[in-house]
Amino acid sequence: GTRFRPLSFEVPKPLFPVAGVPMVQHHIEACAKVPGMKEILLMGFYQPHEALSRFLVSAQQEFKIPIRYLQEYAALGTGGGIYHFRDQILSGGAETFFVLNADVCSEFPLQEMLEFRQQHGDVHSFVILGTTANRTQALNYGCIVANADTQEVQHYVEKPSTFVSEIINCGIYLFTPAIFQHIGEVFQRNQQELVLEESSNGWQRAEVIRLEQDVFTALAGSGKLYVYKTDGFWSQIKSAGSAIYASRLYLNQYSKSHPERLAQNKPGGPVIRGNVYIHPTASIDSTAVLGPNVSIGEGVTVGAGVRVRESIVLHGASLHDHTCVLNTIVGWDSTIGRWARVEGTPSDPNPNDPYAKIDSETLFRDGRLTPSITILGCSVTIPAEVVILNSIVLPHKELSRSYKNQIIL
Repeated sequence: GTRFRPLSFEVPKPLFPVAGVPMVQHHIEACAKVPGMKEILLMGFYQPHEALSRFLVSAQQEFKIPIRYLQEYAALGTGGGIYHFRDQILSGGAETFFVLNADVCSEFPLQEMLEFRQQHGDVHSFVILGTTANRTQALNYGCIVANADTQEVQHYVEKPSTFVSEIINCGIYLFTPAIFQHIGEVFQRNQQELVLEESSNGWQRAEVIRLEQDVFTALAGSGKLYVYKTDGFWSQIKSAGSAIYASRLYLNQYSKSHPERLAQNKPGGPVIRGNVYIHPTASIDSTAVLGPNVSIGEGVTVGAGVRVRESIVLHGASLHDHTCVLNTIVGWDSTIGRWARVEGTPSDPNPNDPYAKIDSETLFRDGRLTPSITILGCSVTIPAEVVILNSIVLPHKELSRSYKNQIIL
């Protein structure tokens, strides 16, 4: 989660709350709804620490399904990790299994992918979830050329240099155990290449396998790989700013899937505009105005006359009277003083283009910080009556004045 700093200093990125629940809980919820789902495995290179263990215990109780964490001994890439743990994946005798990247936000049409696979291809075929991007943005993703009638993938290119297709890979796959044979072939090839390049630095590189470049590129055109195109929402969550956009997509979905998670206007309560999530333990003054697209975490305090929109306020934060917070992520246990204004620039996709995706902007352009969401790390203190614009503040900072377009180290 390097691009997710400074927020990934405090929690592993998959546990960062989006629309009120950890990012990966949306995945688990979708998996738990699939009939016949036996078990969920989380794989990663994170140390299995306390927050992760707590999350796994509570998710198992809530979704009534075994959930385990498998830690890689090194970062093995998207294919290397599942190949390394193939015995664990196959131990339950699975006929099929899903692989989901943790840093995507989606409606997760898993049931539809299963039905699609039954209608297309043979029992050993694999399915990629695809969606449509515009021509320029498609170059930033894995691009899929498919047969218009059968949806068989004929050509696959990861981040091409020229336009290949508007259909992009969503990082959500449906596999059968036969996939391990194809990943195994890549592993063997990597090993042979390493033997030839004796000067290379050790054994580790043969284990690092990328599903996209190494496996899908070879499988395309073989009659084994299909794409299921979804019209549902989908976005990557690469940078911290994209979490606010993902939060909006999930909050929109809550009206159908989890109406109980959306705050309502009540007598004596704050003014709610649009979709807002408020943790039951948060204390919010009745004169505050929240929304649209606001998520308020556990134990947050919001004072009188506070205005919050398009923002995520993480647990234990305190917004004093009459603060204004727009397009901002307020870190854990941070404090914003009275009459302060904290504002960022949204990094939303173009609303006039139905296929626009969020741009993964670089942090700097022409030596200057690109205006984006303002991010306060954990335990940041903002004094009263200052303005913080388009800035990133690292954890445990106590500011004394206003800042604009700065990274405050």
